[in-house]
Amino acid sequence: MTQKGRIEEGLSSAWTATGKKGVLSVPGSSFSRMRWGCHFPRTSWGSGLRRTPQLPDERISFLIQWSWPFKGVHPLGPPRSFVRHHGNSADSAPTPGRHGQLFRSISATEAIERHRRNLTEWFSRLPREERQFGPTFALDTVHVDPVIRETTPDELLRPSTELATGHQRTQAGLPPLALSQLFDPDACGRRMQTVVLYGTVGTGKSTLVRKMVLDWCYGRLPAFELLIPFSCEDLSSLGPTPASLCQLVTQRYTPLKEVLPLMTAAGPRLLFVLHGLEHLNLDFRLAGTGLCNDPEEPGAPAAIMVNLLRKYMLPEASILVTTRPSAIGRIPSKYVGRYGEICGFSDTNLQKLYFQLRLNQPDCGYGAGGTGVSVTPAQRDNLIQMLSRNLEGHHQIAAACFLPSYCWLVCATLHFLHAPTPAGQTLTSIYTSFLRLNFSGETLDSAHPSNLSLMSYAARTMGKLAYEGVSSRKTYFSEEDVRGCLEAGIKTEEEFQLLQIFRRDALRFFLAPCVEPGHLGTFVFTVPAMQEYLAALYIVLGLRKTALQRVGKEVVEFAGRVGEDVSLVLGIVAKLLPLRILPLLFNLLKVVPRVFGRMVSKSREAVAQAMVLEMFREEDYYNDDVLDQMGASILGVEGPRRHPDEPPEDEVFELFPMFMGGLLSAHNRAVLAQLGCPIKNLDALENAQAIKKKLGKLGRQVLPPSELLDHLFFHYEFQNQRFSAEVLGSLRQLNLAGVRMTPLKCTVVASVLGSGRHPLDEVNLASCQLDPAGLHTLMPVLLRARKLGLQLNNLGPEACRDLRDLLLHEQCQITTLRLSNNPLTTAGVGLLMDGLAGNTSVTHLSLLHTDLGDEGLELLAAQLDRNKQLQELNVAYNGAGDTVALALAKAAREHPSLELLHLYFNELSSEGRQVLRDLGGSGEGGARVVASLTEGTAVSEYWSVILSEVQRNLNSWDPVRVQRHLKLLLRDLEDSRGATLNPWRKAQLLRVENEVKTLLEQLGSSGH
Repeated sequence: MTQKGRIEEGLSSAWTATGKKGVLSVPGSSFSRMRWGCHFPRTSWGSGLRRTPQLPDERISFLIQWSWPFKGVHPLGPPRSFVRHHGNSADSAPTPGRHGQLFRSISATEAIERHRRNLTEWFSRLPREERQFGPTFALDTVHVDPVIRETTPDELLRPSTELATGHQRTQAGLPPLALSQLFDPDACGRRMQTVVLYGTVGTGKSTLVRKMVLDWCYGRLPAFELLIPFSCEDLSSLGPTPASLCQLVTQRYTPLKEVLPLMTAAGPRLLFVLHGLEHLNLDFRLAGTGLCNDPEEPGAPAAIMVNLLRKYMLPEASILVTTRPSAIGRIPSKYVGRYGEICGFSDTNLQKLYFQLRLNQPDCGYGAGGTGVSVTPAQRDNLIQMLSRNLEGHHQIAAACFLPSYCWLVCATLHFLHAPTPAGQTLTSIYTSFLRLNFSGETLDSAHPSNLSLMSYAARTMGKLAYEGVSSRKTYFSEEDVRGCLEAGIKTEEEFQLLQIFRRDALRFFLAPCVEPGHLGTFVFTVPAMQEYLAALYIVLGLRKTALQRVGKEVVEFAGRVGEDVSLVLGIVAKLLPLRILPLLFNLLKVVPRVFGRMVSKSREAVAQAMVLEMFREEDYYNDDVLDQMGASILGVEGPRRHPDEPPEDEVFELFPMFMGGLLSAHNRAVLAQLGCPIKNLDALENAQAIKKKLGKLGRQVLPPSELLDHLFFHYEFQNQRFSAEVLGSLRQLNLAGVRMTPLKCTVVASVLGSGRHPLDEVNLASCQLDPAGLHTLMPVLLRARKLGLQLNNLGPEACRDLRDLLLHEQCQITTLRLSNNPLTTAGVGLLMDGLAGNTSVTHLSLLHTDLGDEGLELLAAQLDRNKQLQELNVAYNGAGDTVALALAKAAREHPSLELLHLYFNELSSEGRQVLRDLGGSGEGGARVVASLTEGTAVSEYWSVILSEVQRNLNSWDPVRVQRHLKLLLRDLEDSRGATLNPWRKAQLLRVENEVKTLLEQLGSSGH
């Protein structure tokens, strides 16, 4: 009997036995009884595959924990709409040869189908990070393959001469590979049995593995009848525990128990996928790993994989390996048929395609919890167009999106900025989750005994570079700057080897070559915000230490170790010998830890001081808020760009304090602990106290609107209501005039200030592009306002429903409500009157230029008596005629509390204005009516109010209409001046005439 026959016979006998020994006797086929979860509680595709960078939109399926059983099976079928781009593995044709259909029996076919269904369900699970893109978003609906470049062993051995651009090398001789070509014969006709794909963090290795698995599950990979994926991290967690290949398979894929006897006959139609080879320590020396060709013989998992890769076990099986560049050498090149480097999205068109497919999902913009508020298709199209233009014109963002992972980050950030935000999601949490998806559980070198976290190493090295850049206010770094931070403190050969691994595997993830004119040859962080995030992480982890702090820590530790023993000895000696110096030494030992503890506290206060000063820099007072700055960095700035020869603007690092606050939140600290970057609770508390102390001093000053929003955004990122309530307890005026209030900004303001108790003297939201949805979000804040300004916001009748509810709320404290320059119309004023009828706090109401017309003012006149507290009403510039204006004036005169009615700039005739002046000047009591700049032959005492209102709205009102009204007012002034002989009145009238003429000149000079 041949060797192959003996193997098949052994396998058949093993599986036809009663199954009483070892792990081969897995009871039943239900996954709810899988023994894998019991035997190997830490094994999972999720923890292994998610650490390898991948296309972000498809990476996440690997986050599932396989210890969760899947109950039931689902019919296998294609996904809703699987869009394939740039080389699908489905194009592979079956390998010709003597291998036909192997699994012909009904039981084998059913087992394979169960295996397909289970893999499909496992690889289709979405984590929380992807559920933000819509309730029906599915990763298998779209896919864009990264570029794969075939390489040679000689190229792998060639040392890289570039710091961070090594995997951007192009080689004209070898064209890119499609997935369908991975196992194609080479130029000499040799069949490829083992293919190794490698790429740095973020290039999309896990996405390719996932795509191949799902392609096979959906029948798009006919070249392979059976596909068995292994997570190398899963296998490494087993350690030296003996297990055969059959046991490794059945413990993870119970349905395959029935087809394992046919594995040896499957030949190249059996595909093993080994993902994340860097997690396995392989020893190909015969002295280290003996030969074994029996799939049923137990051995260390690493030894099983070595013999598979040697082609000594199952020699005809196909194998696909993915790994980071530093681990390529773990497999001798003689055992590898083809190397492929995953190069990410080196073509801008691939980046655009990715963004279009992800951002154009039908429900991509729906808010969490079914709020019903969504980003419209037109808004999505506008975002994509702006992003595409920026990719074409701003080459630095295209260089960042070279890595598919950063394409995911760009999409997540745009979704955060422009779509309704899920509860609790912050910008810091997006960046922390982004790093978790790429680095969770990843170690720098699995063979090193320190088991150092890759993210921890990055925080120490890249964080140092980022913080030095923030401190010196620079974003461009020379190669010497980068080397200085990477090689600082390296003293041993082991440390140097770890550095080399980091440079090959992860440096390009954080740094990119600068492609901007004038800065070629330098390096920048892949996205600008990543520099500020890493700088903040470097601080909150306590990695920034002065020389005095380092010495102090050693002294404190030494004093703590020997202090008790020395104190005990000195206490005994002091009782026996009357030496006065001994009590002094005794107390000195107790003082040492306190002194250095205060030094550390002073250092934290210094960091907090620097952070607060960065937040409240006067130089940044009149720039955009940080959210608009971040949007502009992604979508670009409309208009001309700064000329390269112009002096550079000072770098702004306003996100640095935001990230510092965000990293101190409980959620982000928990995620950072998973990354191997724990922040101690005591350190977080002391940092928060230091920040609160500094914010309490500098946060009381009156800030411009954009800076005030930045201050509130810091508190939103911190996610600590008690902290925010204490710091913002002195805030009395919320002036956000001119800030574009997006859904996110409304959420920020409502989240931070909505739970406060003290009233706000004034809330100014003028010219904020506020819509009804934003008004509804801000309702908890508006309830605390005494003066509320909502002018120039394009609020229509829909917003009046929320305003009515606001006025009828039992906690409403509003006394002054300004709604001028909003298209409220008649429908809106009817809802407002319903609210005013039940309101007892509003005394001043401005409805200037709200498109009420005759119908709206007539309704207002009819229902004015429903409110008994109103003292001043402004309905100027509403297109009212003489009849309606007179009716409203009479209603105002009869109102019990109304004192002043503004009717100027309405469509009043000269006779109508005269009747209103006569009515307002009568001595019968009631409200005064202001319809012109004059009262008889004198200037109205409200002339300055009228003209200042015109001046303020000169650019927003209809210029022709304003010009006509100003000429009428000018004629009234001239008539009054001619009718009086009082020189004092003549001088006053002439002064007001000059003011009106100045306004007319401004209208003329503006081109109207």
